[in-house]
Amino acid sequence: MSPLTAALIALLAGFLLAMLAACASGPEMKEDDRRAAAETNTALGRQYMDRGQYEIALDKLKRAVAYDKEYAPAHTLLAVLYETIGETEDAEKEFRLAVRYDPKDGDVNNNLGAFLCRQGKGREADPYFLTAIEDPFYSTPGIALANAGSCALTLGQLDKAEAYLRQSLKFDQRMPEALLPLAEVSYRKEAYLQARAFLQRYEAVAPANAESLRLGYLIETALGDQPSADRYRMELRENYPHALPQTGRGDQGQG
Repeated sequence: MSPLTAALIALLAGFLLAMLAACASGPEMKEDDRRAAAETNTALGRQYMDRGQYEIALDKLKRAVAYDKEYAPAHTLLAVLYETIGETEDAEKEFRLAVRYDPKDGDVNNNLGAFLCRQGKGREADPYFLTAIEDPFYSTPGIALANAGSCALTLGQLDKAEAYLRQSLKFDQRMPEALLPLAEVSYRKEAYLQARAFLQRYEAVAPANAESLRLGYLIETALGDQPSADRYRMELRENYPHALPQTGRGDQGQG
């Protein structure tokens, strides 16, 4: 063996030993260092998600929870990413882990409640919305109330939905997430003038969509204002033909 070959082997061995030592020292990282690494990887994961680079984002977020399994924001972003790519079971697991590690936080509880409602598990969602609302440091309790109201609406609980939604407006009178479902609640309760008023308030602060146009058509038809109903129907036909009502007033729920 030549001196050069021996030197290269020694150098390689030293490199491998250094790598092994680094790997072995990983679990010995200080708690503050682990949290800092988790925060950094979570921030990177968010950036890659915003760019639509989901595979890289997933890698960064998995690294984040590997550094600090109790870092709730990493679990929350993992949940959002999994839901985005259609992995709903993994998404629910991560939303629940976020709540486990930060059980009183308003954001993580609202996120889990909203996810459960989107997945047709609305009856499980209410306690999480209530926990979110009770968090004194939660900056958007009105959103949690609006989500709770919309969730109750999907379950046909009209009185409960209306109570939540009206509470949410106490935080922001112009909140579209509350105004549109309140118009729906009022329509289902056959309070058509009130439904029109809520819908008009919604239209003043948010762009029209398939749901609002369809609801406008149904409300104006119920009120007997055919020209207004026709305007809604025309806009629906032009922009959202799939949402055109099949019958005049459509289905109405009862409170």
